[in-house]
Amino acid sequence: MFKTNEYFDGKVKSIAFQTETLPATIGVMAQGDYEFGTSQKEYMTVTSGQLRVLLPGAADWQTFSQGETFEVEANQSFKVTAVVESAYLCLYE
Repeated sequence: MFKTNEYFDGKVKSIAFQTETLPATIGVMAQGDYEFGTSQKEYMTVTSGQLRVLLPGAADWQTFSQGETFEVEANQSFKVTAVVESAYLCLYE
C-alpha cells in the first residue's frame, strides 16, 4: 500500500512505494528552500523542474535538472532550493 508524506506546511509532498528492488518515493516541491535529513542512502533524480543542492561537506551549490541524479549518504543533511515547482524520484538503500 502507498504511504503519503507531507513536509514544510504542504510545500513538499511524496508518495512512498516499493520498486522491484528498492523502496522509493515520488514527490513534488513548491518553489522554495528546504533542508532534509537522511536515515538511509538516497539517490534523488529530478523528474521535472530544477533543484539547486548543497550536498553534505560541499562548499558550492550544484544545479540538477530533469533526468539528473545526486546521492546523499545515510545520516546526513542536505539543503535544496526548488528553483521552480519540481518533481523527483528518490530511491533508498
